[in-house]
Amino acid sequence: MTKQIKVGVVGCGYWGPNLIRNFRALPDCSLKVMCDLNQDRLKHLRTLYPEVEASTDFNHMLNGCGLDAVVIATAVRFHYTMAKAALLAGKHTFIEKPMAASAKECEELVEIAQQKGLVLMIGHTFLYSPAVRKIKELVEWGDLGEIRYICARRLNLGLYQKDINVAWDLAPHDISIILHIMEENPVSVNCRGSAHITPGIEDVTSMWLNFSNDRTAMIHSSWLDPRKTREMTIVGSKRMIVYDDIAAIEKIKIYDARVERPPHYDTFGDFHYSYHYGDMHVPYIRQEEPLRSECQHFLDCVKEGISPLTDGKRGLELVRILEASSQSLKQGGSPIALVSPSANGDTALRRKNTVPAGGTKPAKPAPAADHRENVVRA
Repeated sequence: MTKQIKVGVVGCGYWGPNLIRNFRALPDCSLKVMCDLNQDRLKHLRTLYPEVEASTDFNHMLNGCGLDAVVIATAVRFHYTMAKAALLAGKHTFIEKPMAASAKECEELVEIAQQKGLVLMIGHTFLYSPAVRKIKELVEWGDLGEIRYICARRLNLGLYQKDINVAWDLAPHDISIILHIMEENPVSVNCRGSAHITPGIEDVTSMWLNFSNDRTAMIHSSWLDPRKTREMTIVGSKRMIVYDDIAAIEKIKIYDARVERPPHYDTFGDFHYSYHYGDMHVPYIRQEEPLRSECQHFLDCVKEGISPLTDGKRGLELVRILEASSQSLKQGGSPIALVSPSANGDTALRRKNTVPAGGTKPAKPAPAADHRENVVRA
């Protein structure tokens, strides 16, 4: 019989119930407890999952339920204190994005997890989607050629957050995908934005990530747009991809299109760009809930003692970018240089011990703090 990992989820607002539903459905998970200060939320969830204990006491969840792992889906301002308490209590820990409110907090969590030999995983859900896994394969196979730039748009009307701006709320999804594709960290970040509804909390931002070899990525995030948009364009020297996550089927479209500069010419009259327009191809994408794959990956890492695809180091890298974006916002969009990887070359984007979620890459065919403040769910 498969050993079940005993799991508890704290934070039962917007996203927490999705985690509860998925962990409860996995055969190698025993969901023991749901924790939140909102009694009404707990009462509702108990009607759906009567066998799962409901608690308003996070300390009891950590120390009185015999858990192996803790899943944190609260507001960002609680991530650090709750994750630190969980790790110090010896629990494998899953934190929803973003990992914490500062890079300093992330660094401490990574250090504690390493010292205690615990799995620390961050909820960058889109890296577990079949569509993004397919894009990653196409890039690694060289089908797109050299990546030139990426443009992402993630827009909708709401949901407004009280403690973070739209860049911290929505951009982590796109940043995680971009870093996954680029396989390197940006060298600098620019960000501009506006706060139209809540003073001091930007609801529209445009972020520019600058990579080596003149490669760039642009991210437009908004809570103030009439249409829900989840779109990313990846432009390579050979082909281009449009990824539309909202599309029911055809999420990825590959365009055999490119622009080539003539290598030699004698006069300006001889100079002509070469435009190539080929076919558009839609690859088959298997239908699978990314969150379920993510939850299963966390359980697999706990059982096998391996590093997750989205581990604490990757969460730290993303928060460093978000911090730089906030600094750039305060400086009117000025570029903020990012610290280069450590001299030992151990960049988190090129780990060797990580087993990808969803299986191996296919070969190309031919003591806890007292939380009496009301928890605002992420």
